[in-house]
Amino acid sequence: MEQRILVTGAGGIIGSMLRDALARPERHLRLLDVAAQSALTRDEDAEVLTGSFLDADTIDEACRGVDVVLHLGGLSTGGFSWEEYLDVNINGTFMVLDAARRNGVARVIYASSHHALGFQPSDLGVPVPDYAYPRPDSYYGVSKVASESLCSLFHDRHDIDVICLRLGSYRSRPTDLRSLWSWLSPGDCARLFEAAITAPRTGFRVVWGVSANTRRVVSLDEAHALGYFPLDDAEEYASEIAVSRDASDNNLIGGPYAAPTFE
Repeated sequence: MEQRILVTGAGGIIGSMLRDALARPERHLRLLDVAAQSALTRDEDAEVLTGSFLDADTIDEACRGVDVVLHLGGLSTGGFSWEEYLDVNINGTFMVLDAARRNGVARVIYASSHHALGFQPSDLGVPVPDYAYPRPDSYYGVSKVASESLCSLFHDRHDIDVICLRLGSYRSRPTDLRSLWSWLSPGDCARLFEAAITAPRTGFRVVWGVSANTRRVVSLDEAHALGYFPLDDAEEYASEIAVSRDASDNNLIGGPYAAPTFE
């Protein structure tokens, strides 16, 4: 039986990678982004949609007949106003969840962030648990915490499987001291989303998403329970990264996001 997956923010950095990485026989990808995307290749079992998930008709149509929603869309990192985060990230997540509810979508996978716990110390000597109380480091982090709460509500009220992935530092390779613990490689990112898609009935989950880093400071218990077993380790690149510390190396999960001057 064909599985139909909607990806919001499909033209973004992670969405573009997942477009190829999640391709499987009998799996159809519906790729939604507000910006134009590259054309489909002959072999792709997918469709490209241009539009905003903030538009009720657009997201309702996009969710129709879908089994799983990967909600990647939204404003990432810093540099936006509170009003923008409120509209795009928080209200946008509500729009996606509510459209999923109306259309009987069984599972929503939400791309949260480690910045939901950016003020959590990273040097406690024990892994930070998956369900640690939020300590956001920025308006961006707050938008992720609020959206995780919406995900919890929609699971409890409407019995939708919802998995919140608190993603680490996604990039092709680690580039600074902080990413030696927080790195999420492209390969492991694809493995994480695949596990979240294919795991048996999950209920509501909060899951740290990082690679198998030697210096990892967060738990992978829930990730392992989903069936995610990362293969990459940032330590392979440690010798290439400067060891001198600067003001952003504050022993907090959020790093520079937790600086008093960030916003």
